Amino acid sequence: MLELAILGFLAEGPLPGHELRRRISQLTGYTRPVSDGTLYPAINRLTRAGLIERRTDPAGGAARYVLSLTATGRADMLQRLRKPADHEITDFTRFYAVLAFLSHLPDVAEQHAVLRRRLEFLEEPASFFYDNERPLYAEEIADPYRRGMLLTARATSRAERTWLREALGEEPPAFDTACTQGDPHAPAAPAS
Repeated sequence: MLELAILGFLAEGPLPGHELRRRISQLTGYTRPVSDGTLYPAINRLTRAGLIERRTDPAGGAARYVLSLTATGRADMLQRLRKPADHEITDFTRFYAVLAFLSHLPDVAEQHAVLRRRLEFLEEPASFFYDNERPLYAEEIADPYRRGMLLTARATSRAERTWLREALGEEPPAFDTACTQGDPHAPAAPAS
């Protein structure tokens, strides 16, 4: 996620290191703070791999530098966006890093393929809590905090699935079958 964020922000134009760190911190928010001990080794790896260039910033003094994306770095970024790893589809924060730069892919069909992978993941039965192998519904959980986790996940997933279908130009299903699976991502079943 960090390397994709570095490449993605540099695809928008050269940046000094401190500005790149600020933008990445804003993207990842408080959930995954970016330390210098994480960012600068990643910058060094990408520089050694020829994906980014580091030049001294004449306006910033000897200790300051500007980073820019190379043609190889752009190709690498586009490949990462075309074929995100499974954990970049299933992990909320990692997927948001992909989503933040997805518009860099010039082919809408490739963008939609990534969105479809996320939608398919969200429609799979899942839960934080199980009875043997069966995912539990929020309504089956007595603990108010665990129930809250499931209800929050259900509402978040419903909103994201709605947006994904709109972005893909698809109609929402008459009844979201994911809700029949006990999925915390799913909306509640309709009242009978």
